Amino acid sequence: MKLTGGCYCGAVRYEADGDILMQAQCHCRECQYITGGSANVFVAVAPDRFKYTKGTPKQFARKDLEKPVTREFCAECGTHMVTRPNRPIVVIKVGTLDDPSQIMPQVAIYTVDKQPFHHVPDGIPAFERLPQR
Repeated sequence: MKLTGGCYCGAVRYEADGDILMQAQCHCRECQYITGGSANVFVAVAPDRFKYTKGTPKQFARKDLEKPVTREFCAECGTHMVTRPNRPIVVIKVGTLDDPSQIMPQVAIYTVDKQPFHHVPDGIPAFERLPQR
């Protein structure tokens, strides 16, 4: 599947082409910070299937954590587009896709941090943390 997207102001664009490794909602507290309070809806792809096609994002990783994720966002408008966790995936924020309707979460993760106002669609598996591989 080919996915294209970018930031709110258009300064940074990306594309991903290939298999989607995961379509999910993440309810972890960290994602709540990044989204402004909601669960983070995302797709995960292999790093070699993702590339920026316009602009260069700014990167941020917390210095106080042993294994922080790297977050990539537009330096102009602040749109958070991608997270690079400490595993071989690129996590793309569904809201930054040109056509978010292509994606439907298949699983909810880190529901241990879920807020009362978060919604998990009926019928999708939910896990307190990550599902076992």
